Amino acid sequence: MPLTASQIDSHVQVVTPENIAFEYRVAGPYGRVMAFLIDTVIFCLAILAISIVSGMVLGYLGVGGLAMFVIAVVAFVLYWFYGGFFEAVWNGQTPGKRMTGLRVLRTDGRPISAVQAVLRNVLRIADALPIVYIPGFFFDEAPLVYTSYLLALFSMALTRRNQRVGDLVCGTMVVAEDRSRFGKVPAPEEPGLAELLESIPANFVPSRSLAKAISHYVGRRRYFGPARRQEIARHVGDLLVDRLRLPPDTDHDLLLCALYVRAFHKAEPGDTEDAVIAPRVPIPAEPPPPPPKPARRRPPTPTA
Repeated sequence: MPLTASQIDSHVQVVTPENIAFEYRVAGPYGRVMAFLIDTVIFCLAILAISIVSGMVLGYLGVGGLAMFVIAVVAFVLYWFYGGFFEAVWNGQTPGKRMTGLRVLRTDGRPISAVQAVLRNVLRIADALPIVYIPGFFFDEAPLVYTSYLLALFSMALTRRNQRVGDLVCGTMVVAEDRSRFGKVPAPEEPGLAELLESIPANFVPSRSLAKAISHYVGRRRYFGPARRQEIARHVGDLLVDRLRLPPDTDHDLLLCALYVRAFHKAEPGDTEDAVIAPRVPIPAEPPPPPPKPARRRPPTPTA
């Protein structure tokens, strides 16, 4: 089942292959501008620090003339790849986006790739148009040149997901994360959990969307009785039992607990607290296909 998305006002609803629906709130211009300003301040501070260090080191070595060249190269690299690097490594976030609670996702709700992260930031040069020239107050002053980013604001105003040009080309959107957390949920201790965990194929890792749903369930399951747990877990458990080729009588509640342990306690224990927002787990590997059934041969027809 492919991922599908529907839009309601400023919210986007994404339905995953596991038949789980997630709703994201699209980030508005104000939050994105704040994140951009924070990243700009960090960028300027980095250039200032590199300028001071390179000037001192190269001056001490007697090649102070190379300082401007080094600063220019570093500024060029940071300008073009600062955002793309952090969004690729931090799962769609730069320092500014992390501080303001924003994240870049694909329009179908999946995490962005490294190519999308770099390309959408390189295309920021198009979003910065048109260039504004402000003449000097006196004849001997050169005119001031500014990038207005009016094209980005115009594009965000006309698109339902508030997408700038780079987002439209790369198929991405910026969403505001839900800051509500359950806190650190300990690993469930249920009878038979260890045995079921060993029955799950070693190459299966829950997808990001499935892990997020499981973290929601495990965080709230203590408020439900046994019958209610089975009723809730059955919606996803039926699909997972078939996909993992487990016995039909597998306990669905216990299966979700086992997958929670696999995703957040054995793989990356430190991610438990952030599981509700953005579980850092890799994309799942499909289970190996079943071996082909041997062809049935008909017995030879006796001849007279």
